[in-house]
Amino acid sequence: MPKTERWSVAENLDLKMVIGGKRLEASNGARIETEDPATGRVIGSFPAATADDVGRAVENSRAALKGEWRSMTPTARGRVLARAAAILRREADRMARIETLDSGKPLREARGDMETSASYFEYYAGMADKLQGDSIPLGPDYMSFTLHEPVGVTAHVIPWNFPLTTTARGVAPALAAGCTAVVKPAALTSLTSLLMADILDEAGLPAGVYNVVSGHGSEAGAALVAHPDIAHVTFTGSVRTGQGIMKTAADHVASVTLELGGKSPVAVLADADLDAAVEGTLKAIYMNAGQVCSAGSRLVVERKVHAEMMERLVARVSAMQPGHGLDDAAIGPLVSADQVRIVADYVDDARRANSLKVLVGGRRLAPAGMEKGHFYAPTIIDDAPADARVVQEEIFGPVLTVQIIDSPEEVVAIANGTPFGLCAGIYTRDISRAMAFARDVDAGQVFINQYFAGGVPTPFGGTKLSGFGREKGLAALSSYYRVKCITTRL
Repeated sequence: MPKTERWSVAENLDLKMVIGGKRLEASNGARIETEDPATGRVIGSFPAATADDVGRAVENSRAALKGEWRSMTPTARGRVLARAAAILRREADRMARIETLDSGKPLREARGDMETSASYFEYYAGMADKLQGDSIPLGPDYMSFTLHEPVGVTAHVIPWNFPLTTTARGVAPALAAGCTAVVKPAALTSLTSLLMADILDEAGLPAGVYNVVSGHGSEAGAALVAHPDIAHVTFTGSVRTGQGIMKTAADHVASVTLELGGKSPVAVLADADLDAAVEGTLKAIYMNAGQVCSAGSRLVVERKVHAEMMERLVARVSAMQPGHGLDDAAIGPLVSADQVRIVADYVDDARRANSLKVLVGGRRLAPAGMEKGHFYAPTIIDDAPADARVVQEEIFGPVLTVQIIDSPEEVVAIANGTPFGLCAGIYTRDISRAMAFARDVDAGQVFINQYFAGGVPTPFGGTKLSGFGREKGLAALSSYYRVKCITTRL
């Protein structure tokens, strides 16, 4: 089979946005083409929604909030979400191939994303009828209790690195709480968020409860966040964009959940199990070619084991062969040519401005048959000073920056030495030291002797420039309901 045929799906990926259960073009007819990052080949397209289109979607979601969805019992809402999980699992292979073509990630990772997405709907399906209020004891002459009510129409501005999982992560708890959702997927990777509308429709979700307005952030995203009928905004993306969203949402007093990336440390102390530390470090930085907000992009290693860690890591990274995601390559492409330029600039600056040593990688790649793809070699930059750009700023690519410490007592200060605070990991056999690290490190999630531990039930979010609010687990639900207290004298 020719590679161009193998790297495809047997369906038309020229999609439309979804408002009120109807597939629609943008009001001005404009469309955006989407490409396979591994080849640069256009694989599909979707509408570039205007501000007017966004207004119609929000209006439709507001109407749906007062219709059939409002009268549906929490148990019935949960059944809709459970059916959506089952249908998504049925369609997982197809959806994973589309996700891989759209984002470039290896197929095994895309398949994992489909299972995670289904798990979000499954988990919150079980919570829909358990959002119970409280009884407040005011004495024998009063009865006081609380109700949990949906906040209203919610906006979900989705990043390009995990298109469907981030959609499901916010939409599933919003629907469980009885809200409606307007989704603005990233212009680079909109396909699976659009196709999710078909799955939810088949699951029995009333029209208008899940609307999708594809388009550019500067128009569709900005219009959505600024709409006065949006009650809550869930956003994952850059710090600068998140700051703008928070300011805009304040104009109509909408609440926000912001997940704004990180520069997460993976600490390896001299007493660590180095086999586990090597595996965890590789996973932490090279999953999805490093395009992960919670990536462990800084290796903080004790000097006693630094040389051995570098020897092992360089050998493993040198053997990683880039390729097409549908071939399940060890590492796939970056999402776009722009992202390659950003990553290359950071590495070139580290060489030029800081004279740092690149142990492996540090160059663009053009695998055979994918010369127009967006590949960058997995890279390790050794012994970086604390003030280097590659230490302080999020690169969002397959670049591991190494910082060396002389004793375990230094680990917390080095781990906390950036303006971000999303995740942190530590490898050590000393559980007391590990727990002290977990206590003192400024991060929303801490992993001990592993990385990317947990799952759908574990709360996720950051501190400092990594944002605020929590997604996943029970903690996510509080963004989507408000508490009403009712008190009566008997």
